[in-house]
Amino acid sequence: MAYEMRIPDSDQQVKIRNPWAVALLPIITLGIYHLVWWYRINKEMKAYGESKGYDLGRNPTNSLLALFPGGLIIVPALITYWRGTQRVQGTAALADLEPVNGWLVLILYLLLAPGMWAYLQVALNHVWEKEAEPLPGQGPVPGRGDGPMPAKLD
Repeated sequence: MAYEMRIPDSDQQVKIRNPWAVALLPIITLGIYHLVWWYRINKEMKAYGESKGYDLGRNPTNSLLALFPGGLIIVPALITYWRGTQRVQGTAALADLEPVNGWLVLILYLLLAPGMWAYLQVALNHVWEKEAEPLPGQGPVPGRGDGPMPAKLD
């Protein structure tokens, strides 16, 4: 389940997604979830860049179209993954976080593409945890450890 947050100085929202879901749901949904995920993260990075005054993509729909149907001729999909990785690196840099390792992304893409997707999502999750605010009525990000301590079971 995704945890929604709001980008400061913007009306746009981002989601902290489970990396396992990002890696495995495309397999279960025959690739449909991957297309939705790719569009949404590009849209989130575009909104985040605009809130900071930087260009982190202009049109998420073009990123999606490069993946499908552009992926049928291979080259557009490679370009959208390359540029998408650059946008994730730029997003991390804007948040003063360690950037995504482009070589690791390439190796994961060649050996295990779902691992690449999860790696990119983990990097974005770190940015959103640092930069975004919980929506009104929501508690802290689950699993971060800054919420109330759970009761100890005996």
